Amino acid sequence: MGSKVVSRAEEFSTLLRCLQDDQSSNSCTYEEDIHITKMNGDKLTAVNLYFANQTIFVCEKAVPKIIGLCDEINTETSNCSADNDDAEDSCDVIRTEQGPQPLTVMEARQLLSLYTLSQNPGMSAVDNNLILHPLWLRCDMSDPGGTVWFGAEIVCASNKVAGVKLYSITCKGSTVGKKSLVTLEELKQMHKNRHHSSSMGIKGSARFSLFGSTVVENTTIESHSSVTVDFKWSHVESILEIPPLSSTATLNIKVVCGDMRSPMFEMYRELEFLQTLANGLKTGETEWMEPVESTSAVNLTKVYLEELRNMAKTLQDQAAKTVETPKLKQEMDDSIFHAFLERGDLDFAEQLWVRMRKSVTSYQDISDCLKLVIEALRYGDIKPWIHRDSSSSLSKLILQSYHQQIDHVSLTGITPVIMLLEVGLDKMRKDYINYLIGEELTTLNHLHYYLSTEVDLQEQVIRLRKLHHLLEIIVTCGTFLGLPYHQQFVLTQSCLNHYKTSTYDEEHEFKLQIKPALISHFYQKEHPIMWGVEISSGQGLREVQTSLQLSDKPLVDHVIFETGDLYVPLTVYLQCWRNINIHSSGTKIPLIWR
Repeated sequence: MGSKVVSRAEEFSTLLRCLQDDQSSNSCTYEEDIHITKMNGDKLTAVNLYFANQTIFVCEKAVPKIIGLCDEINTETSNCSADNDDAEDSCDVIRTEQGPQPLTVMEARQLLSLYTLSQNPGMSAVDNNLILHPLWLRCDMSDPGGTVWFGAEIVCASNKVAGVKLYSITCKGSTVGKKSLVTLEELKQMHKNRHHSSSMGIKGSARFSLFGSTVVENTTIESHSSVTVDFKWSHVESILEIPPLSSTATLNIKVVCGDMRSPMFEMYRELEFLQTLANGLKTGETEWMEPVESTSAVNLTKVYLEELRNMAKTLQDQAAKTVETPKLKQEMDDSIFHAFLERGDLDFAEQLWVRMRKSVTSYQDISDCLKLVIEALRYGDIKPWIHRDSSSSLSKLILQSYHQQIDHVSLTGITPVIMLLEVGLDKMRKDYINYLIGEELTTLNHLHYYLSTEVDLQEQVIRLRKLHHLLEIIVTCGTFLGLPYHQQFVLTQSCLNHYKTSTYDEEHEFKLQIKPALISHFYQKEHPIMWGVEISSGQGLREVQTSLQLSDKPLVDHVIFETGDLYVPLTVYLQCWRNINIHSSGTKIPLIWR
């Protein structure tokens, strides 16, 4: 029996090593009914508490491939009725993918034993040059303790295997109210029963949601953006206690552009039109946005040019006049940040962009509008002013018109779209500079990457989107959290540095250290979405930890819990026991096969 177990341990270890080395595959099957997946630990809520940024192996019950009813029918006949909706519906039901399937606790213990045994230096098959990823096994809570996860992590000392940390996570499901929870003293006693130590360290952690989906009159307003804060502190005195002001606090900021509650929403719509133009150049197809203005783009352009023809004032008076013109709808007048996000020094090209982006519905619109403008410039009907640093093709034509020498421009093909896209890029870059520089959140030197016109138009649009996302983050935190200037400055620099080397990603969470006192009014009267306490004793390889995690949502996705009363905050009660089996050279790691 012993040799058979050793042989299975070697086989299991070899399989894991092959999976670990194979860059092209993330999963394999062991003994036909065990599915092993290689993944990042942050994809599993419970495991993420301990292995957030590590690659792990996950073992679960393999889900058998189920052949749908229609598949069987199609093998018999190719004349399946097209209007048989019931048959189609039944196929959809049968083919629905099952979620992760847990192993029995006995199966999980056996696999855990094979993993730990395979790491024993006394076994010839052990390759000390390759340390296996941590192993985690889904369990079905069939034991009295209600185990939902087993885990094992190899511990090394001087580049040699020194032991294996064993994890056991149990869960007691949902509960209502603090009275049914274990007390801190009871948790301490549980720890002492496992590890007889005279001294213990106790650390607390909590997460609160500061911004996200909200409930108004029993209706949930969904938001893909979220701002949460993580607290960590020592000297915990009771379960679910409020984090003290001496805690360390970290904001986790994820902002998805396009939230209608954001003061940046109108600028987002402007950016979307600019992206529409860029996509059209890239793919040759354009899905035009619904126009904001009821008047056509051509008529708006004609009216604007007529206004300029009739002006008999200086360029300075003209600039003031264009700011006050009532011809365009003014949105977001009640926005807190309206004065900062809308500039009052829009030049001719930018004013033209504002009109066209709200009314253009075709390529022909763009071509016709630009044709009117160029003709007015060529015949000297208008003498518009532009910013000195404008780099668009239209701005260059305007400069030439001052000397009555305008190059011929063929408004065919994609040329009109490129000209309008350049104007939009110029205008929006100045909008963002106006806010960031005006609020003293950065300098032009730090914005060089985002403002460069030396890269192609598609890359310029990508960098502009990054700058917009950055501004969405800053404005969201400034508006809804009231972060002080120095915190906004630090966040701005962090975002700028991140996007210089990273791709555009609205799912990325930006981190910001913050003093709890700055946001105490947000969380001190709220329920945490997650709360935890960790008791530890011993040091180094002989450290033992006992953790309790409470959450308002299930921390385990392969077990179904009763939700109870929806109007009472629910708590998922999860305990994690962690210890380590130590062995010296020549001593076997004990089996946990039960």
